[in-house]
Amino acid sequence: MSQEQQPTAAAPSRTLADDLRGRDDAALAALLRTRPDLLSPVPGDLTQLATRAGTRASVVRAVERLDRFALQVAEALAAGPDPCGYEELRGLLTGVDGKEAAAVDRQLPRALALLRDRALLWGDDDRLRLLRTARVILAPPPPAVSPTGLGPSLAEATAGISPGRMQDLLTANGLPATHDPVSALTELATLFTDRERMTALLTEHVPEDSAEVLSRLVWGPPYGTVDHRAPTPPVARLLHHGLLLPSGDRTVVLPREVALHLRGGRAHRSPEPEPPQLVARREHPPRTVDATAAGQALTALATVEELCGGWETDPPGVLRAGGLGVRELKRTAVALDLPEPTAAFWVELALGAGLLASDGAVDETYAPTPAYDDWLRAAPGERWTRLVRAWLTGTRVAGLVGERDPKGRSLAALGPGLDRGPAPDVRHRVLSLLASEAPGTSPEPESVVARVTWERPLRAAATTGGSPRPRARAAAPHDAPDGDGTPLRTRLVRWTLDEAELLGLTGRGALASYARPLTSPDADTWGPSLTARELTTALAEATSGLAPLLPEPLDHVLLQADLTAVAPGPLERELSLALGVLADVESKGGATVYRFTPASVRRGLDAGRSASEIHAFLAAHSRTPVPQPLSYLVDDVARRHGRLRVGAASAYLRCDDETLLAEILADRRSAPIRLRLLAPTVAATTLPPDQLLARLRDMGYAPAAESAEGDVLLARPDAHRTPPRSAPDPVPDGPPVPDGALLTAAVRAIRAGDHAATAAHKPRIPAAAARPRDGEPPRTTSADTIATMQSAVLTGSALWIGYVNADGAASQRVIAPVRVEGGFVTAYDHTADQVRTYPLHRITGVAELAEG
Repeated sequence: MSQEQQPTAAAPSRTLADDLRGRDDAALAALLRTRPDLLSPVPGDLTQLATRAGTRASVVRAVERLDRFALQVAEALAAGPDPCGYEELRGLLTGVDGKEAAAVDRQLPRALALLRDRALLWGDDDRLRLLRTARVILAPPPPAVSPTGLGPSLAEATAGISPGRMQDLLTANGLPATHDPVSALTELATLFTDRERMTALLTEHVPEDSAEVLSRLVWGPPYGTVDHRAPTPPVARLLHHGLLLPSGDRTVVLPREVALHLRGGRAHRSPEPEPPQLVARREHPPRTVDATAAGQALTALATVEELCGGWETDPPGVLRAGGLGVRELKRTAVALDLPEPTAAFWVELALGAGLLASDGAVDETYAPTPAYDDWLRAAPGERWTRLVRAWLTGTRVAGLVGERDPKGRSLAALGPGLDRGPAPDVRHRVLSLLASEAPGTSPEPESVVARVTWERPLRAAATTGGSPRPRARAAAPHDAPDGDGTPLRTRLVRWTLDEAELLGLTGRGALASYARPLTSPDADTWGPSLTARELTTALAEATSGLAPLLPEPLDHVLLQADLTAVAPGPLERELSLALGVLADVESKGGATVYRFTPASVRRGLDAGRSASEIHAFLAAHSRTPVPQPLSYLVDDVARRHGRLRVGAASAYLRCDDETLLAEILADRRSAPIRLRLLAPTVAATTLPPDQLLARLRDMGYAPAAESAEGDVLLARPDAHRTPPRSAPDPVPDGPPVPDGALLTAAVRAIRAGDHAATAAHKPRIPAAAARPRDGEPPRTTSADTIATMQSAVLTGSALWIGYVNADGAASQRVIAPVRVEGGFVTAYDHTADQVRTYPLHRITGVAELAEG
């Protein structure tokens, strides 16, 4: 149904379904986007959509995603009458003293529109109706306590009181006696809600000691302990006038109407209509921020490469329960020269990017995956993009490493129990808040925490251990603790700020200019995370912005007389790999220092480099003359190493020294290799290259692998790789956000289904056919069904049918029959907006549509 065909909805909506029918397609799509759980599966019509929107689990999820003021408005509606007028709601928020009245007047229409858009509220301003399920959640029945701290209403609190006791309450308060319990309750409620009469009652009958008792209960919890057989005089006076009512054998409760009067009419102690503003800590030149962030992005790549490079030669073991041991994490932190929490972050990030995984062997270890080799060969911008994507979309939270789950077990890096569904949304929102500041502005971290807390006050109830579990009720404390007592949401914000700095998304606390495409276009709203397609586009823009800030890789180093080489910047990939084999990294930073040692030179010779090749390599890539001590070191170590190369000819052995090749052929240990001399310097074998390399090394030689182009492959023989592994899937915080195409199709299907369910139809003429009631599919005999179908083919009219598919699911459809033959009807299905063929035996009934 097009937007022009939709009803204009002049009459007040009687139900939420009626309210939804009055909305246009854009409003329905917005509802399904903000509450995607309503789409699983797609509702058959708007009545089903309204029913599903009122289920407890769906309402809990929707309430959890309200900001502080929208939540306060919903809580005030739950505490007020049903329905509630706009002015009455305003009074519950501002009180008689008009606290924050100007801000409430500015923000209340926005909050009500938000509740309406999410199908938590319906009705006009004169009759605002909160969804019944939301009312139960936000103002639960006794003995539960509302989040506002208000107790039960007078009607709920007096439900178990005898008629005689009600008469006593009327007499004590000077009200006319009545034997009708309803009239008695009305009289008492009228007194408690009349501000002037209530003030006079408290002034006359509530002395200071009794007023102190009330003050302890007024802001909650509203329940107190008392001995009903011998209450103290202050409590006895309050019970006598009904200002406190019994709620159990040893408890009393403050009725809601009395509490609201004592609060000055406010449902909340402090309304918070305006979000906290970010407080600028420092302002830096944007160029400085971008340069700092880009430098940190390079450091991030180097750190991940160093981490994976260390684990490929010395892979750590996997704990029996899964994860990385404490000692292994400490050893990794020492190798990376980082604190353990930071090392845990890089380990988790490498896992999320698919660069690390367990090998699945008997003695299971963690090692780089084959994807790590592809990552190494990519350009720096592409490598950075992969890390940022893993961080933005991943749900594993490295900050929880070392804490304990509910069973007291320690949470290990790479182990289970680290997934937190809200993490991607928090990261996206924090970056968007940073983007809302002026370029180069670094906000105070606590102001960011306060802002996110205001925007998502109920998203803090996940526990430390295990995956997040749905809460039984949304009326959980706004700051439920996690781990050390700090709310998880607060910790996620702080971790996000630190991790964004480590990844190079921020510099000196301010968002880098190239990272702004990763944020929400509207910085004033908490939108869902970017879709996969949007994220790919945003990352491409961010990488394009980062590329000019990265230094060009260098093709040279500076050799020093103390057997060191200084790299004044990032090196080309091939040079970095080769130098990493020939020398050890001594220090990192803006300039990396490599040190040549006998062991490192021997490592290069073991990889297949000859002494002359090492000399040539050093001379070609040094801007300073090769120091004599370094030349002597290379020659001394190379004196006992051979000059063999193995290639893929299935395989071949090449050696410039004919004598050495002849020696190998004559060696009895080479008989299983079955070498055949092809030329004075080349021999071939049927063994694959890796086996030939292993056999020659067992014989005491040091061959090197060779590429198809004749270059030495610098992959070290002891580098460990896992079988192909995929990155761990995130644990989503609910169903994914639907894209535009799915929303359009879903709205169209719901509209069509609602048209089929609500279309007016003619009553059946044959007496044997039962007239369908409103909303129920028609029921007709087979003969009547066929006759009606054939008549509709001749007249071209549309019919309303009930249909049961092959899975047994019943539905209602509006069709225009075109042909009836062979037990099938071919018709244009208005519900599906296409021509379909239906078996007649699956049609349960048929009815003609009413005229017009």
